[in-house]
Amino acid sequence: IVEGGRGEGVPPGNYGNYGYTNSGYSACEEENERLTESLRSKVTAIKSLSIEIGHEVKQQNKLLAEMDSEFDSTTGFLGKTMGKLKTLSRGSQTKLLCYLMLFSLFVFFVIYWIIKLR
Repeated sequence: IVEGGRGEGVPPGNYGNYGYTNSGYSACEEENERLTESLRSKVTAIKSLSIEIGHEVKQQNKLLAEMDSEFDSTTGFLGKTMGKLKTLSRGSQTKLLCYLMLFSLFVFFVIYWIIKLR
């Protein structure tokens, strides 16, 4: 016996699909699938971005290590040069040291003049 279009033994208001109408349930399913796919694509994008950031960090660390070694070698070179200049200044070669200083000033003046003309 069918009462009001419902199957026998089905409680009133419950049509066998737990209170959802077929169209409403499938709309929720479609929205969940759409949101899940959107979330999946965002997670994939964030993952690839974090991998790229990791590669960039490794490259920058390598560059910094190279710069550090270059600065160390330059520091050693300048230290040796300053030691030689101190040796020159202590000796009787003050005339040579004056020529060296005048030459340095001349070079700096020429560089300044070239830069200023640009």
